[in-house]
Amino acid sequence: MGPVPILLYHAISADPPPVIRPFAVTPEAFRRHLDAVVASGVTVLTISELLAARDAGMLPARPAAITFDDGFADFSEIAQPALRERGLRATLYVATALLRGRPWSEDFPALGDSMLDWSLLRDVAEDGTEIGAHSHTHPHLDTLSRARAREEIERPKRLLEDELQREVPSFAYPNGYSSTAVRRLVRDAGYRSACSVKNAFSSLDDDRFSLARLTVRSTTSGTELEEWLDGRGAPPAPQREHARTRMWRLYRRARAAAAGRPTSDLR
Repeated sequence: MGPVPILLYHAISADPPPVIRPFAVTPEAFRRHLDAVVASGVTVLTISELLAARDAGMLPARPAAITFDDGFADFSEIAQPALRERGLRATLYVATALLRGRPWSEDFPALGDSMLDWSLLRDVAEDGTEIGAHSHTHPHLDTLSRARAREEIERPKRLLEDELQREVPSFAYPNGYSSTAVRRLVRDAGYRSACSVKNAFSSLDDDRFSLARLTVRSTTSGTELEEWLDGRGAPPAPQREHARTRMWRLYRRARAAAAGRPTSDLR
């Protein structure tokens, strides 16, 4: 089996909030992307399906996955209907405090009213989307104390499982940031997999608690996406953490300490 493309989307909108604009794809471009997925001949699996098939040694010849982070309202309004029309399924990772309509919902002015309403989660899941957790308030988990990180990891699992009445087995790190300690907390919380970013291909050897994904940006061309689906145009996932990743973590931790609050790109 060759490289496994796990695509990472955020908003599907022609007019997204400025904070997410670099990572937003227009509805028209998204539909073209899905047509390219179908034409490529890959077999699209949810993240848990991908890991279950890998564990059982029963992966299709060309597996792929489509994931969404954060929980924007346009997932249910635009993305999921387009996926359904093409017989495709995705994994949606939601940060529970970002969603609208519940007592624990928090104010994120930069996101406005662009987030999914909590009341729609069950419909989204029943339509075939795997729901995963993406923390509670979307902080950089590797800059938090152990106790605070544990709460950010465990709380969304409890909230989502209570609402959906089904297991929530997968997690995605906000901004892709994790560490050995954070990954251990995710495992200890009962998740069975977790997604990072890395902008690289996943593979049979990829760490199930740090799966590599390819970020689809507003500037990602159709040609680039087609290359990814064909296993070209991106590196394999690194087996070890780069020194620059460790240095960037130290910088973000120092910045969070100086500010006296958790680092987050959405506040």
